[in-house]
Amino acid sequence: MKDKFLEINRILVEIYDDITHIEEYSIKSGAFKDLSITEIHTIEAVGLYGSRTMSEIASKLDITMGTLTTAIDKLIKKGYVERSRSDIDRRIVNVSLTNRGKLAYRIHEKFHMDMVKEVMEDFNQDEEEILLSALRKLNKHLKDIYMTSDNKSNKS
Repeated sequence: MKDKFLEINRILVEIYDDITHIEEYSIKSGAFKDLSITEIHTIEAVGLYGSRTMSEIASKLDITMGTLTTAIDKLIKKGYVERSRSDIDRRIVNVSLTNRGKLAYRIHEKFHMDMVKEVMEDFNQDEEEILLSALRKLNKHLKDIYMTSDNKSNKS
């Protein structure tokens, strides 16, 4: 049993590392060489439509406001996002994507879809369903652990 757990752990770590490396390579060899993975994920958190508050984005990325402010400042200089104050409450800062940011978002989204399509070519329909079911269970379990430990640390 221990050998099975060790193999599952090794495979999960390898998959995570491989996807990260493929994603980094894709960004660095594509039209948006000036973006890091962290920056492209910040662009994803801002979202394609409308705007989000700094608080919403920081929460989604699970980072501090200070860290997000630094990241947004860099993305503004690079022309990917714009920041504005709320007309209703000037303390609220909204962030939205520029046209360049929207293009980066769409290209990165396409990268992920192409990667999944390519992986899934090796699976038959039954295997696809089994994989999807297993990934849903894994995702739920990890979220349950994260949310439980996050709630415990918030209560401390």
